[in-house]
Amino acid sequence: MNRASHQPTIIVIFGATGDLAQRKLLPALFHLYSNGYLPQKTRILGLSKDHNDSSSFRKFARNVIERSVHQHRAEELSEFLTTLDYLTGEFENKELYRKIAQELAAIDEREFKLCSNKLFYLAVPPVAYDHIFDQLARSGLTIPCGDSEGWTRVLVEKPFGKDLVTAQALDRKLGKLFQEEQIFRIDHYLAKETVQNIITFRFANALFEPVWNREYIDHVKITLWEKFGVGQRGSFYEDVGALRDVGQNHLLQMLALIAMEDPIKLEADAIRSARQKVLDQLKPLSRQQIRGSVTRGQYQGYREEQEVAAESETETFFRLTAQVNNKRWRGVPFILESGKKMAAQKVEIKVTFKEKESCVCSPDDKQIHQNVLTIHLQPDEGISLVFWAKKPGLEHELEPKTLSFFYKDSDLQQELPSAYEKVLYDCIRGDQTLFTSTEEVSAAWRFISPILKTWSNVPLIEYQPGSQGPT
Repeated sequence: MNRASHQPTIIVIFGATGDLAQRKLLPALFHLYSNGYLPQKTRILGLSKDHNDSSSFRKFARNVIERSVHQHRAEELSEFLTTLDYLTGEFENKELYRKIAQELAAIDEREFKLCSNKLFYLAVPPVAYDHIFDQLARSGLTIPCGDSEGWTRVLVEKPFGKDLVTAQALDRKLGKLFQEEQIFRIDHYLAKETVQNIITFRFANALFEPVWNREYIDHVKITLWEKFGVGQRGSFYEDVGALRDVGQNHLLQMLALIAMEDPIKLEADAIRSARQKVLDQLKPLSRQQIRGSVTRGQYQGYREEQEVAAESETETFFRLTAQVNNKRWRGVPFILESGKKMAAQKVEIKVTFKEKESCVCSPDDKQIHQNVLTIHLQPDEGISLVFWAKKPGLEHELEPKTLSFFYKDSDLQQELPSAYEKVLYDCIRGDQTLFTSTEEVSAAWRFISPILKTWSNVPLIEYQPGSQGPT
């Protein structure tokens, strides 16, 4: 049974042969198709500058999916491949958009016999957004069919802009093409199962909410470590850097989920508004604070990477402390840290509670008795809590114990959808809960942009690959 919209839908992917399409999008679309989550009538139109036709693109997609999806039925994959079409062209060339319009009209007339939904996915570097938005505007491709049939939506990858000024300029341009309800700005970390679970964990249980504040929490650390380097993405990374790549979006969105107030209801507007309020309340860092407390690093060997400048000053690591200036959180440090070529592959949110003023323990016990709640996002998704218990024996000694839940240990492991499956599925359904709003993007850039302006005043510290970053 199909669980998605019954309306015919065409998904148009800009950058259909790129890294993101290969690693994430094509496997995610196939999973959605095979599990019945795509509309019954779906066409996928791939666009790139590679010289392919529909037949060679289908062979390309088959190879990609066979490499990454280990368990699949051959006949199901063959059926999925029949939904794929392809056009080649330069994204700044208006001729490509004329061909797109002709192809979409032909599919509607030939196969669907009505005006279908159109989903435009920009799986391209942010530097290409301006060209694509301009050409989409001139071509009229973004105009919906009408009130009764055929919506039009756009999926935009992060980072959205390079700073507050460029983000606002992009928003103005998007605003001429789409209404806010048509714009889906992707932060795929919001679509991860455990990140979604933060809202349920906090607000569906009475256990933690009474102590979820400055009176009981000592600090929060949000860590995003990657073991690998920039790989083939040197030119992209040179233009972006770690703070723009993951700090302005992934880490701040996780902070917002941890710090937000109860949205009361599970609705997109309520949850996005609660996240936005937290981002609006981030305390700006002064120049002195930036120079004194922000750490900026680059792994040894980065400058020898492909398409990286020989004297590059681009950071591959950062560590900074944010403060949420409201009654609940005032004074609690939120430590944000991310780096490439680190000692481990891990993404986690660690909430450390304050030590009790008194301890029913031996006077000789010098341990710091703090409870630590960890929300694990990678490599294994789950939640764990460190608490203190009496060690078995004649003496009254305390030792840490862990209560935990990991998806890999449950029967649901095989059913966990990827973040990009959730992104695509929710966009088709029109659910914006896990997508960032215009106001959230602006608030995040208001906090990050002053740091970027004084970035050159923060020493760039070289660190060893496989280490824990600069000290």
